[in-house]
Amino acid sequence: MGDVLAGIHATWEFESDAVVIRFERGIRTPKLFQALGERRIPHEALASVTLAPGKRGTVVLQAVPRRGADPLMEAAAGQLKPGYDPYRLVLPAERETLAEYYRDELRDRLAPGDEPSDGFLVTAPRGPQSFKAYDGKATFDGSSEVAFRWFWTGASSEKWKAGDQTFPVRELGGVEWRSPDVFDGYLRLLPRSGQPRSAQADRDPAAVVFGLGYGPVHESLPFAAAVLEAVRGAGRVAATPVDALPEARDPAGVAERIRHLGELHRAGLVTDEEFTAKKSELLSEL
Repeated sequence: MGDVLAGIHATWEFESDAVVIRFERGIRTPKLFQALGERRIPHEALASVTLAPGKRGTVVLQAVPRRGADPLMEAAAGQLKPGYDPYRLVLPAERETLAEYYRDELRDRLAPGDEPSDGFLVTAPRGPQSFKAYDGKATFDGSSEVAFRWFWTGASSEKWKAGDQTFPVRELGGVEWRSPDVFDGYLRLLPRSGQPRSAQADRDPAAVVFGLGYGPVHESLPFAAAVLEAVRGAGRVAATPVDALPEARDPAGVAERIRHLGELHRAGLVTDEEFTAKKSELLSEL
C-alpha cells in the first residue's frame, strides 16, 4: 500500500507485506511507545484488525498479533493497559471513514485463521539493556548473558547469601514478567529445566522485584522481551544444530541445504564462522 495514517502518539505506514509503526516522542506520549521507537509488523504476524469507537471523540484501529509472533506481547502476557498497547492507533472520529478503508485493506492481506506462530516474527528491542529494580540492577548484554547485581538497601537476605547472579541465556527456559503496575511486580528468569528456587520473587535469586518507581513498564518490559527472544533463539539452535541439516547426494540437494543454512544464518541461529565453514563443506560435495 505504501500509505501513511497518522494518529495520536503514532503513525502507521502500510507496506506491501508489513505495517511499520512509528511512535512519536513527547511528554504526552506513553514512555513505552517512546522506548519502542519504531516497529515493523509483518502481515503474517497479525491475526486480525478491528475498528471501534474510542473515548472523547476518537476511534481506535486495533491490530491483533498472532499468539507467539511478538516477544513483547508474549512477555506482557495480557497485562498491558489499553493506553500502553502498541497495536492500537487512536484517531480523531472524523477519520473513521479513512480508518475503515485501511482496516479493510489490511484485512484482505491477512491469512485466515489464528494459528499460533512457530517463532517470533516481530523483532524485540535490540542492544544491551539495563534497568534498576527495587532490590537490584538487571543487565542484559543483548545476546548471551543476563546479570543481577543486588542493592543492599532492597535485596532480601536470601539474595545476599546467594550473591550477585549471572545467567547464560542458553541455560534459560523463559522469562516471567509481572507488571510493576500491580503490588507484587517482578521479572523472573526461568530455568530450562526444573522449577524456580523460590515461589516468592523477593527471595528468588533469579528474580528482581519492582516497586516504588523501580522497574517501570517502559524499561522492564522491553528488557523481558529481548531476553525472551534470545532464549527462544538459543533453544532453536540447540534443537537444530548446523550439522543436523539433511544430507543431499546431488547438486540440487546441496543447493537446498545451502539455502536452508542461509536462512538459519539470517535468523541469527548460526554464527558467521559456522555459516562459512558449513557452506565450504557443502560446496566441496559438488
